[in-house]
Amino acid sequence: QVQLVESGGGLVQAGGSLRLSCAASGRTFNLRHLGWFRQAPGKEREFVARLPWSRVSRGDTYYSDSVKGRFTISKDNGKNMVYLQMNSLKPEDTALYYCAGSSSESPYPRTIDFRSWGQGTLVTVSS
Repeated sequence: QVQLVESGGGLVQAGGSLRLSCAASGRTFNLRHLGWFRQAPGKEREFVARLPWSRVSRGDTYYSDSVKGRFTISKDNGKNMVYLQMNSLKPEDTALYYCAGSSSESPYPRTIDFRSWGQGTLVTVSS
């Protein structure tokens, strides 16, 4: 099993920045992709960004259209960490942000392929 713990959420004004962190532990050698998802109040969970985790992972870093150019996902394999740098934040970015891991060998993992989830960290963007 893989354990994921997010941190870094908070309250920020529109136009500001936040950096989310995700610490992975456990059987991380099984992971092929790590990603960020979010769920706004009253809405369904949506994909934000993902990246290949290991040297044997296939596929590329990928972003949703709503965050492309503003958010950057990165990793530090040595520390078992994944980050989400969020710039130019908008009120519509307000959500609970989740880190998730996939062991699927597909270069294009679907949301259902992400089986390991953290508890989430709350990001609130005020206007």
